[in-house]
Amino acid sequence: MHEIVFPISFGGFGGFGHNTFTIEPDEATSVQTLFSIAGGARDHTRIAKNLSTRMSMEKKTSPAAQSNLEPQWRNVEWTDEQKTSLMKTVSSYRPTCEDVTQARILLLGPISSGKSSFISSVQSVFNGRVTNRAMVGSSSTSFTKKSFNICGKKGEDPSELVLCDIMGLGDGEKIGATLHDILSVVKGHVPEGHKFSPDQPVRSETMGYVKRPSQKDKIHCVAFVVDASKVLTYPKGLKTTLQQLREHISDLGVHQVALLTHIDQICRETAKDVSQVYKSRIIRDMMGKAGALLGMSTSYIVPVKNYSSELDLDVNTDVLLLSAVDHILQYADLYFQDNTPQYTESL
Repeated sequence: MHEIVFPISFGGFGGFGHNTFTIEPDEATSVQTLFSIAGGARDHTRIAKNLSTRMSMEKKTSPAAQSNLEPQWRNVEWTDEQKTSLMKTVSSYRPTCEDVTQARILLLGPISSGKSSFISSVQSVFNGRVTNRAMVGSSSTSFTKKSFNICGKKGEDPSELVLCDIMGLGDGEKIGATLHDILSVVKGHVPEGHKFSPDQPVRSETMGYVKRPSQKDKIHCVAFVVDASKVLTYPKGLKTTLQQLREHISDLGVHQVALLTHIDQICRETAKDVSQVYKSRIIRDMMGKAGALLGMSTSYIVPVKNYSSELDLDVNTDVLLLSAVDHILQYADLYFQDNTPQYTESL
């Protein structure tokens, strides 16, 4: 903020002589505004009064001064009790299909969108401390298919939730996983540990290829992961790629949701306090833009904040992460409902 000095002369009458006013204007106040205020006044008292009133009005209407918060538009309880309840829901989760012992969730998104960080963050909640895995999935040349079983608290049995991570999507500038390979994963053909490579697509001759996948081999829900700080700058070709993917995955009967990551990078209120996320106008607007990118209603999209440089857990961050997992599991259950044979009582 700059300091502006006005030398203003008041001649003769009352012996005011020369007076200098030092003003620290709001950043949205223009120099022209200050001069018009000073020029239209005939005494120093009126100058001070006019200037104070005008600057106060401009400050109220300045975009920089307006709050980015609005009434909460999604209801969440930001308490330790809610965190405990959500942890219990996730750790005790059981697929509703008898033939399936684990719900397999595939995370899909551009390279460096936060897929692996989300897996690490969720596991951190159950570990009781922040544990960041080594960076994976950022390479555009190769990546191994990895599945992570989300474990309960120490001493408890692992949950029946598996998060699967594969190579990130290409964005027009970087080469990533191909449509063919991704659909092969969703269909259950790709074995655990398979190393993806753009020049070696998955085929029936691939080592470990599952020719007749059962329900337990398939993906039961797909979670797209997009970076909130990059939604507006992703290459145009990515939108086409994502929407083609969604169409093909829908044809397989697999439900899809989306995670909006790095929300703390676009909203300073949320960066300070994650519990403000569902009051943030910026985040709500960005969810709409992410929905347009994906061709998806915002009701399927949940914002998350992954752990990155933090050393300690935060209950609000944990609640948001666990709420996202619960959201994913609801759509996995829909898949099981859609694919469970309906038996009728024989007469």
